[in-house]
Amino acid sequence: MKRLSVLSLVMLLFISGMVYAGNELPNLLPTTAAAATLMPDPSGANTGGAADVIGATNNAPTQADMITMGKKEPLAVKLADVIGHNRIAINFMWTLLCGFLVMFMQAGFALAETGFTRAKNAGHTMAMNMMVYGIGMLGYWICGFALQMGGVGNVGSLGGGTGLLNNEFVVNLFGHDFGLFGTKGFFLSGSTYDAAIFSLFLFQMVFMDTTATIPTGSMAERWTFKSFVFYAFFIAMFVYPLYGNWIWGGGWLSQLGANFGIGHGTLDFAGSSVVHMTGGVAALAGAIILGPRIGKFDKDGKVNAIPGHHIPMAITGCFILAFGWFGFNAGSTLAGGDLRIGVIATNTMLASASGALFAMFYMWKFYGKPDVSMAANGLLAGLVAITAPCAYVNSVSAVIIGAIAGILLCISVLFVERVLRIDDPVGAISVHGVNGAWGLLSLGLFADGTYGDGINGVAGTVKGLFYGNSSQFIAQCIGVVTNVIFVFVVMYAFFKLLDKVVPLRVSAEVEIAGLDQAEVAVSAYPDFHLNKTS
Repeated sequence: MKRLSVLSLVMLLFISGMVYAGNELPNLLPTTAAAATLMPDPSGANTGGAADVIGATNNAPTQADMITMGKKEPLAVKLADVIGHNRIAINFMWTLLCGFLVMFMQAGFALAETGFTRAKNAGHTMAMNMMVYGIGMLGYWICGFALQMGGVGNVGSLGGGTGLLNNEFVVNLFGHDFGLFGTKGFFLSGSTYDAAIFSLFLFQMVFMDTTATIPTGSMAERWTFKSFVFYAFFIAMFVYPLYGNWIWGGGWLSQLGANFGIGHGTLDFAGSSVVHMTGGVAALAGAIILGPRIGKFDKDGKVNAIPGHHIPMAITGCFILAFGWFGFNAGSTLAGGDLRIGVIATNTMLASASGALFAMFYMWKFYGKPDVSMAANGLLAGLVAITAPCAYVNSVSAVIIGAIAGILLCISVLFVERVLRIDDPVGAISVHGVNGAWGLLSLGLFADGTYGDGINGVAGTVKGLFYGNSSQFIAQCIGVVTNVIFVFVVMYAFFKLLDKVVPLRVSAEVEIAGLDQAEVAVSAYPDFHLNKTS
């Protein structure tokens, strides 16, 4: 194992992809009769038609209407075919543009994490944020997407091609099917070479990459680059996709409502738990195993502050993240024609402002100064928290959710550092882990029953505890507990085992001197002399 280089591993995976490029991996479950007649449409020319007009809005024609028109007015049917194609095209454009916004969030993470850490490690921190994008993407292409979305079935807003994602590996317990992972879409090849599936892949991939980059902040300034590469492949190929499948890919958490009458199953509209909590819990496991940076804690228990080197850079990164978040949340409709996008975008904006304001107030009240770094992280905390409930709540609830997130952030950062004695240079555990959990729970509290009719196969809109439905809150609690147990146990075991093969931590000499030259062969600031503490 020690002799297997990263390059050899990548080449092996690439060759495997070429072998299966024209031959889909064997299905573990039979396809449905309807899906068997569906053909991939790589060009997109045959995606969208009259069938995509039927039921698209409240006044859309029914199937019977189309049959009647077809006999009397063939031109009307042809026009409906054009309208249906254009409807799907609009949804394609909306989904892709929002995906591009989310991709740009990678720049925000890079700037925020680098600004909150020291100058001598700036090149290394930037390198991790850059390469997690490419490594994560290829890992997700190899098998992550298939495991997550390979059994999701037809995503109506993107057209019929997504119906080819029709194989979910399930186990039957208590008389019900529990979906565990998808089995179609490996290497985006074979029958999944389809325009709609490729668009769905892009949007889902940039979400995954957000998860993968979160631990680069909590583990910054002492993490070996080689072990980081193995980590990036692992979380993109297995950990994120499995939990993502359970909520977004038709897996067992999404079916708690249909199977057991527990709300609509665990809901997470845009990823408070799937994306952010998964990243935050993985960050917790990694930071525990890595241990604190040299000088963070004295033997007598004193906690020493290690300031970031470039606060303007960090705050700029936070603003970029806030901008990209509109794609994150509103884009999760996967439909430009779903006019709930206005509510979603406004709720997102309000929660971010509330999170920043209340984090600032908290620090001002209890520590005498309006700490701008905590306010910036409060902005992100509000965004993380509103990500799950953004489509299901009103504006007042959005502000309350953001305010609680900002306060939770401050309490959690201090608790993690002073009580748990875990060194988290950028506060990733608190921003993403704690507030990812709060976001999932807040949906179960504040959902007001104005949206989500029929989601996950359950009739009726989504209502939370404060609107008379306690079962939805129970479903959300199950989702939080599942994430903590699954992600922490798997990532803790992975980091432990990886450390035996590829050491996670750099030597003390390298850490004191700075990781830039030793780990990535660059210095972020070569024209400036950096002392050992800078």
